[in-house]
Amino acid sequence: MEQKVSDDVAALEKSLAGKGVKYLMASFVDMHGVSKTKIVPLSHINQMLQGSELYTGAALDGVPQDVSDEEVSARPDPDSAVVLPWEPEVAWFASDLWCEAKPFEPCSRNILKRQLQAALDLGYVMKFGMEAEFFVFKDSENGGFEPLSPLPHLDKPAYDATRLLDNLPWISELVDAMNGLGWGVYSFDHEDGIGQFEIDFNYADALTMADRYVFFRFMANSIARRHGAFATFMPKPLGDRAGSGAHFNISLADADSDANLFAGPADARGNKLSGLGYYFLGGVLRHVPAICAVCSPMVNSYKRLIKQGSMSGFTWAPVFACYGNNNRTNSLRIPLAGGRVELRPADSACNPYLGAALVLAAGLEGIRERIDPGEPYRENMYRKSPEELQALGVTLLPRTLEEAIDAFEADRLTLEVFGPAMHEAWIDFKREEWSSYHNHVSDWERDRYLKFF
Repeated sequence: MEQKVSDDVAALEKSLAGKGVKYLMASFVDMHGVSKTKIVPLSHINQMLQGSELYTGAALDGVPQDVSDEEVSARPDPDSAVVLPWEPEVAWFASDLWCEAKPFEPCSRNILKRQLQAALDLGYVMKFGMEAEFFVFKDSENGGFEPLSPLPHLDKPAYDATRLLDNLPWISELVDAMNGLGWGVYSFDHEDGIGQFEIDFNYADALTMADRYVFFRFMANSIARRHGAFATFMPKPLGDRAGSGAHFNISLADADSDANLFAGPADARGNKLSGLGYYFLGGVLRHVPAICAVCSPMVNSYKRLIKQGSMSGFTWAPVFACYGNNNRTNSLRIPLAGGRVELRPADSACNPYLGAALVLAAGLEGIRERIDPGEPYRENMYRKSPEELQALGVTLLPRTLEEAIDAFEADRLTLEVFGPAMHEAWIDFKREEWSSYHNHVSDWERDRYLKFF
């Protein structure tokens, strides 16, 4: 076995050297899903893969350690190696954190891997797609920001051809990079916000997709900067425009045959979803308030989760804890082709490892307990009155980060999935984030109250 591992490392080193790689990044994420790393020379690959690069967890958000604790080490996954398309002398590796010679329990990637193993123990493999929405801006002379394109703003810029082509230089470089990595981009467009874009690419197994989304944010910003701009994954940077989602598209495959177990062509409800898929959906629906705390993780996230507030009318963002068919006014949607479930509250700022882990755990609970979500809602849920929603038993999603954290803390599944250390760290950090925001005096308050009397 040692000889085989040694041979594999030698082959990987030779392959990377042949591509002109000189440096390696042993990258992992903090609680927010932001990449952290050290860089080593290619000649150090053997040591790096064994966890030579150490990090002080207490210096990072959501790597819960005391300053006196042993450092965590990053152990790269060799299968995740990516040569940076914009910096081909450097290769990036997604890494698991270890501490005291064992996997570090609060590591985001380890948390997802534990849930993936729980699914595999039942014979399931999670398939995962994420819709990447984000804005690209440039810094303006007055210290603010503005779209890269100088074209006049439209009230309804969604799918606008002229503005998409005006941004083609940077977006083409990004799409070429994604396709060069084998991600299979199949569509991109200008979205409903000013300077907002969506790029859709092929789904993968859950761990691969989470790795890719983390890398995507890093890559999109790096390439945008080459064009004098920056990519932002702030969920709602513009108050009068739609925000950026990162809708989760999920199915389970048979571990042996890879057959889609959510495919249900004979679905009596007409959504082409299997009974297993409905049970999974039922579990997610049960826990969706707590899931919001992870998939919509910022104060700003809840300014996206409103039904109106965009110049084009409705925001298309979910507001209610309900599910439906292809209807986009539900939090959980079954797309027209069926065979998968879409979670719409997830936004562009989420940590994909933690979000996928909690959704998977909720879905597996639904399967184990055979939770039926009931009949789908096919109407425009935005137009329902409070009385109609109450009669249907449909509740609101959390309206603020504080409400979401309350739901997260009260839901026993979150502790099971995150483990004690990350569970406590998440709650503490997010409560402090809310408190800091709540105590901040905003421009809105000054404009409204400074000369009120």
